[in-house]
Amino acid sequence: MTSPDSVLDKDGVRLTVEDAVATVTLSNPDKRNAQSPALWRALVQAGRSLPGSVRVVVLRAEGKSFSAGLDRQAFTPEGFDGEPSFLALARSADAELDAVIAEYQEAFTWWRRNDIVSIAAVQGHAIGAGFQLALACDLRVVAQDVQFAMRETSLGLVPDLTGTKPLVSLVGYARALEICATGRYVHADEAERTGLANLAVPGEELDSAVRDLTSALLAAPRDAVIETKALLQGAASRTYEDQRTAERAAQARRLRDLAGASD
Repeated sequence: MTSPDSVLDKDGVRLTVEDAVATVTLSNPDKRNAQSPALWRALVQAGRSLPGSVRVVVLRAEGKSFSAGLDRQAFTPEGFDGEPSFLALARSADAELDAVIAEYQEAFTWWRRNDIVSIAAVQGHAIGAGFQLALACDLRVVAQDVQFAMRETSLGLVPDLTGTKPLVSLVGYARALEICATGRYVHADEAERTGLANLAVPGEELDSAVRDLTSALLAAPRDAVIETKALLQGAASRTYEDQRTAERAAQARRLRDLAGASD
């Protein structure tokens, strides 16, 4: 293994790359890794900066909290320096407001690209936008002290950073509605039991558990993982027959590639 290369370090986001593994670290523990538009733009830049050699992306956070969610400064009249306040955005035209929210969402969309597998390593509080960032990843390994909560509804808002679809896919509609509408905490045992977390471990074992999972993911040939991920991602929207067809097509590509018969 080579030493990690620093690719990006700005606005509370640090990206390092070591061989086939990239690590995105939320690096503002003094503010409990609270999120802002600047941080979201840095996350977008991190996704765009991944070398083609990267197969696994680990999302982690410094400090006791994964992310306390949106920085409440967003709701003050002055907002963030150099940024329109959310109160000002609320008065903008429909198309402008939609475009701004779409831009924010980009920070949460690239984690499920077919060519990578993303793992969120989550400790402590993962609230609102923090919960949704963990949900943006393919897999979640959590510490026993994890506390997920979707607090947007209690603030008169909705979860709009792409978290609703993966939450429903993982825990089902009824539980997702209850989690979002009540804003209650979801702890490690429930997260693991309901499929929200792939694995829950003591906090001191979080890093080693993620390393073990990363190693297991890297053991399989890259193209087989890419094809399998695409099959599984599309399964929910396909009929049974369409999924069978997709499986055959994917397997045909793999067989031809292994036999050296690809175009």
